[in-house]
Amino acid sequence: MKKLLLLSVAGIFAATFVVCRGVADEPNAVRAFMRAKLDHSKKILEGLTTDNLEEVAKDSQELAMLSQASNWQVLQTEDYLQHSREFRRAANALTQAAKDKNLDGATLAYVSVTMSCVNCHKYVRGIRMADARPSK
Repeated sequence: MKKLLLLSVAGIFAATFVVCRGVADEPNAVRAFMRAKLDHSKKILEGLTTDNLEEVAKDSQELAMLSQASNWQVLQTEDYLQHSREFRRAANALTQAAKDKNLDGATLAYVSVTMSCVNCHKYVRGIRMADARPSK
């Protein structure tokens, strides 16, 4: 049922979800999922530098959709949920700027997306390091 739901998502996102669902059972599922996010980010940067705003809009939409997938939810804390909301807002702003053919706005939104990624990864590393410390 879950797989069917994922496959029913809009056509341009279906392939992304199939790939993400396919890696869910592998030991390095989160790593593969994060690699997919990084690949979209690289394509966005390429689109910005070549003024291919159609590519930017497509990949930023896919990033926003990825943030809804179960593999995205590595923590269940309010802070993590807030980081996810900020990421989606930034990705959606990027998509809209690209659709509006606003290269400067899309570039600024890309910086915001990147900052939200860095801030969230810093947060998650901090939580994991704290969890790994031996209790006294």
